[in-house]
Amino acid sequence: MKINANRDDLLKPLLLAGNVVERRQTLPILANVLISTSAGKMKITATDLEVELTTTASAEVSEETEFTLPARKLIDICKALPDGAAISLELDGEKTTLRSGRGRYTMGTLPARDYPSIEPTAASETFRMPESIFKRLIDKTAFAMAHQDVRYYLNGLLLEIRAGRVRAVATDGHRLALCDSDFDAGTSTDIQVILPRKAVVELGRMLNDSDDEVEIEISNSHVRIHTGSTSFTSKLIDGRFPDYERVMPSGETQDLKAEKESLRQALTRTSILSNEKYRGIRFRLAKGLLHLQAHNPEQDEAEEELEVEYNGGEISIGFNVGYLLDVLGVIDTENVNLALVDSNSSTLITPSDSNECRYVIMPMRL
Repeated sequence: MKINANRDDLLKPLLLAGNVVERRQTLPILANVLISTSAGKMKITATDLEVELTTTASAEVSEETEFTLPARKLIDICKALPDGAAISLELDGEKTTLRSGRGRYTMGTLPARDYPSIEPTAASETFRMPESIFKRLIDKTAFAMAHQDVRYYLNGLLLEIRAGRVRAVATDGHRLALCDSDFDAGTSTDIQVILPRKAVVELGRMLNDSDDEVEIEISNSHVRIHTGSTSFTSKLIDGRFPDYERVMPSGETQDLKAEKESLRQALTRTSILSNEKYRGIRFRLAKGLLHLQAHNPEQDEAEEELEVEYNGGEISIGFNVGYLLDVLGVIDTENVNLALVDSNSSTLITPSDSNECRYVIMPMRL
């Protein structure tokens, strides 16, 4: 059995699938990708038992077959080949030989029948969404997900679909990111699902900022997303997401408006001398002026002053500078607004011309 393909046609699908493959696996076969051939194409599948990605590549195929190959080795060989190189794969028993030019690379296979598959239950809701909307929701919020928190429901992103609106929310307990988009999914009921962290990261890589539509199928335990020639399946986190509305600052606030890039640069410079572990930075606000201050155990100290639009009373409040920089990194407007209550309350950050994306950061003691 022989497969002929172009290196450029094969590499992108392989890289997509390779992102799913974990470097450390409990089952040897999970280090492989499953390759299935049919007329004119190769179907490439990768899974870690939590998520599964299937995509296709154009190829000349002599017959239909299935086999598995080591994902990392196959990707590294293809990456090292010159652009546009012709590739042939020949399957012979438990070995597969890849030929390109004068090069020959023989790799061991594992039986395709042993390759695991995620089979979600029947979808209870199916709808279509512009790919650009889905990608934007992920890009604007994913950074606030928790890392290996014992509160497992924080290690993911809440996707909420209601009449005329879709929302993404992520929080690690110290900060929160929320982004809305006007969109009518036409679903019969409101939907709330928690996508696990790895699924969110892979979707961020997979989705493009295009007007094409993705099809989303949701069951009680899985989500499956179809876009172009790629299908992505993930388990859902079974848990109750916190009532995020309660942490939104409410009541009277003192509002600050700053030029985003100037603030980002000032924070970046000041953070150089902040405590490496806690990364604390102090805001001191007076009319029209923001004073930034940071110091560390080595007695180093940094100070910056920035002209801002602020007419409230004097406030001194501490923040984790990394959280602030993460927010400024996803806001794409020229100016940014901060709504402060007092030195002990959370601060709400929004783009200056929109309330679709909102970010909450808790203060820290300095």
